[in-house]
Amino acid sequence: MDPVLAADLAALPDLLETTGRFAAHALGGLDARPVVSRPPVPGGELPDSGVGFDRALAEFARRWEPGFSGSAGPRYLGFVTGGATPASLAGDWLASAFDQNATTGVDSAAAELERETVRWLAGLFGLGDTHTGAFVTGATMSNFVGLALAREWLGERAGVSVAQSGVAALGPVAVLSGAPHSSTYKALAMLGLGRDSLRPVPTLPDREAVDPDALASALAALDGRPAVVVANAGTVNTVDFDDLRAIAALRERYPFWLHVDAAFGAFAALSPELAHLVAGLAEADSVCVDLHKWLNVPYDSAVQFTRRRDLQVKVFQNAAAYLGLPSAEPDFLHLTPENSRRLRALAAWFSLTAYGRAGHREIVERCVASARRLGDHIARTPALRLLAPVRLNVVCFTLAEEPTAQRVAQLCGRIAATGDTFLTPTVYNGQHALRAAFSNWRTGEADVDRAFAAIASACA
Repeated sequence: MDPVLAADLAALPDLLETTGRFAAHALGGLDARPVVSRPPVPGGELPDSGVGFDRALAEFARRWEPGFSGSAGPRYLGFVTGGATPASLAGDWLASAFDQNATTGVDSAAAELERETVRWLAGLFGLGDTHTGAFVTGATMSNFVGLALAREWLGERAGVSVAQSGVAALGPVAVLSGAPHSSTYKALAMLGLGRDSLRPVPTLPDREAVDPDALASALAALDGRPAVVVANAGTVNTVDFDDLRAIAALRERYPFWLHVDAAFGAFAALSPELAHLVAGLAEADSVCVDLHKWLNVPYDSAVQFTRRRDLQVKVFQNAAAYLGLPSAEPDFLHLTPENSRRLRALAAWFSLTAYGRAGHREIVERCVASARRLGDHIARTPALRLLAPVRLNVVCFTLAEEPTAQRVAQLCGRIAATGDTFLTPTVYNGQHALRAAFSNWRTGEADVDRAFAAIASACA
């Protein structure tokens, strides 16, 4: 064994304690850390001889740690970025320590822990026993899996197996959606269906929710040809929700696979006040939910659900003599794109066990209250203008006068330069805008007010 590696192995308990102290110091200093990053210190070449953990940590602290953003903290409002609850952080660390390949149940209980966690999550989102699922890396891969099953379902309707014969056996495909996330286009490209297969359907006036009548007309125009409908439960700009019940009811007249992108909108199900937004989610054939957003587990973590696990096995099975054939309870290597799989479920299991349904409901409701508070601040600010109601956890707004791309970008840069908060730009209804997304378990009223102060000062 390399002598430096042997020395680190001998000092492993101290190494882990040092790492724990370093991480605790970093997390404890989130309030003081600028929310956006600083440039890293230039480095050198890969050393021929290793320097050991202590010197590696010192080098990381000198060159790289100062350049990391405060994205784990309560005032990082860009994209839709959660943090990591204490229990999920510990669970993620243990996932690395035990280093299980969560792919089969032959040699470890890891697969069963994942199944239990998926069942808990299905119940949390109101899906129940009709949907099975698996952990994947993020919403993009969750959408990819759901649309891969939709592709196989289209083949089943045509009497072919796309997984066996290839996408050319399927012919042209119609994918219908009102305001799809960019990851849907990416998934269609990866699946060989093509970005051009997605046919935008008109949305309701001043909404991002699809017009059910327009969707019905688009389906009718297919003359009975099966299609894929991608419904949205929480759009990225304004967190708008398609009427899932109305969409599902259209299956009485038209054949289509219903995939619901509920990356973070699914968490509305946790709150009695908000659950109506995802009514009908259980009618979906496949569902995407991103966990490193509002469940507040470390990157990367998402889950996919489906009512057709048989199709999932057809698409993703990886039979080999040393792996075995899919059984009545398929191993995860037959259900996901990856064969080797990190035990992502452990972080979610820890957080769900530690804080339960009530704890995660409180996080969701507090984030929604935070978004409403910021929305109220902005509505009272003459220099700013809300572009949509605050429906859940995102505030979409712009400059009241001359909201050009350049002026909005300059405002975004000035806000980031304060170091107190971070927002991301967007375009909504043709308007250049900013969006603040609340999904961090730490965020409270004081953080909202501090973030707004940074926004207001950048407008001055």
